[in-house]
Amino acid sequence: QVQLVESGGGLVQAGGSLRLSCAASTRTYSSYGMAWFRQAPGKEREFVGAIEWSGGYSVYAESVKGRFTISRDNAKITMYLQMNYLKPQDSAIYYCTAGSFGTILLGTARSWGQGTQVTVSS
Repeated sequence: QVQLVESGGGLVQAGGSLRLSCAASTRTYSSYGMAWFRQAPGKEREFVGAIEWSGGYSVYAESVKGRFTISRDNAKITMYLQMNYLKPQDSAIYYCTAGSFGTILLGTARSWGQGTQVTVSS
C-alpha cells in the first residue's frame, strides 16, 4: 500500500493561487492513477480531479475545470494540484489518493493522504 503525504495548503485570498503536492512513499506509485478529493465542513467528500499513471490523461470536476491543473512527476514520485482563481467555496481539506484509475475516480482506493487545509478568504 502506497503512503501519501500532502503539503502546500494554506490561507489565500480569493483570486489567488496555491499549489498542492502529494508525495508517495514508493516508486510503485508511478504505475498508479492519482486523484485529488476535498471535503469542506459539513459536506461530503468531493472529487476534484484525477490523472492517469503516465500523466497523459486527466479529468476534472466541473466546479474546478479551467482553474485547477493536475500534474505529476514520476521521477520525484509526486503529484501536484495547481489551483488558480481560487474562490471561498474552494475552502476544504484536500486529500490525494492512489490506485487503479477506476478506484480513484470512485474514491474507493485504499491509499489516502492525511489531507492539507486550504482556506480561501473573500
